[in-house]
Amino acid sequence: MLEGFANEGFSEVWTPVALSSEVGKKPYALTLASERLVLFRDQAGKVGALHDQCPHRGVKLSLGKVGKDGCLECPFHGWRFKSDGACKDIPLNPIPEEKRQRFGATAFPVRERGGLIWLYTRPGAEAPDEPLVPADLEDAGFSNYFYTETWESHWTRAMENMLDMPHLPFVHRRTIGGGLRRQMKPDSTMEVEVQPIPTGFRITSTLDRVPNEGFLDWNRPNNMTLTILDMPKRALRMRIWCVPVDATHTRMMLASSRNFMRYNPLALLLNRFNRVIVEEDKAVVESSFPVEAPPAGEERSVATDRATLAFRRWYLERKKRGEREPSAIPTPLAG
Repeated sequence: MLEGFANEGFSEVWTPVALSSEVGKKPYALTLASERLVLFRDQAGKVGALHDQCPHRGVKLSLGKVGKDGCLECPFHGWRFKSDGACKDIPLNPIPEEKRQRFGATAFPVRERGGLIWLYTRPGAEAPDEPLVPADLEDAGFSNYFYTETWESHWTRAMENMLDMPHLPFVHRRTIGGGLRRQMKPDSTMEVEVQPIPTGFRITSTLDRVPNEGFLDWNRPNNMTLTILDMPKRALRMRIWCVPVDATHTRMMLASSRNFMRYNPLALLLNRFNRVIVEEDKAVVESSFPVEAPPAGEERSVATDRATLAFRRWYLERKKRGEREPSAIPTPLAG
């Protein structure tokens, strides 16, 4: 049961799975690492997350409805479940509450913070820690823009792309990579540095020994944060979570944050610009083969691939050992 998380190297981690605005009065069905899940709100508006499979006859609970008491009702025989998975009622069967405990649905820890619904990929009422919610998303001084789309790609290929610096002057030559493109000469050299941080690693780069503006952070397991501006009155960051849907699909969840131009109509153009950047990557990443990122030795890599290879080693080590978290970030390539 629920082997999809382990197969995707995605066991026992927090990840956003939906925007808060996507979960309303009706059950919200989604697939995470090939596992069916359903989100719904109880009578107080609190979000619950269940395995989208009734323990009775295996039908999708998401096809049911949420009652006035906030319980999710199975469409097949009307079994009703609380947000913690407890079975509230089994119609036509007067079973006492203490005996109904074994008829519960599988529930997952879930949080609603920063405009996102976060889920912990292990069944149970509690998680050992809390999700890494960016402070910007909960700061009233920031304006936040959200966007999602689904790629035909394994999540590891999408994640590596988000951490890849040398593709910028080629894939993004008309947008964020334009400056690098203009600086490049036929004999230019890029150097990429990867430094561990508590949540993953930080990526910086130089072109012909001139530092590039901004930096990238990889936050385990599936977040990229691009810091474009980092000043008290002019902060601009773009975050993307590569959320695995199944072996060949990834939901890209984007959140951009800024503390300036908050009420300027031109800011709409900036939001649109973020979507354009994501679209530039899509066709290239979807063409990758094999679909899932392979061991490093199966592809030809160079020094500027330090960041993507560090992520790949983390992923393959974690998937192989089935660990919740490795004890350390794999050491980047030398040379």
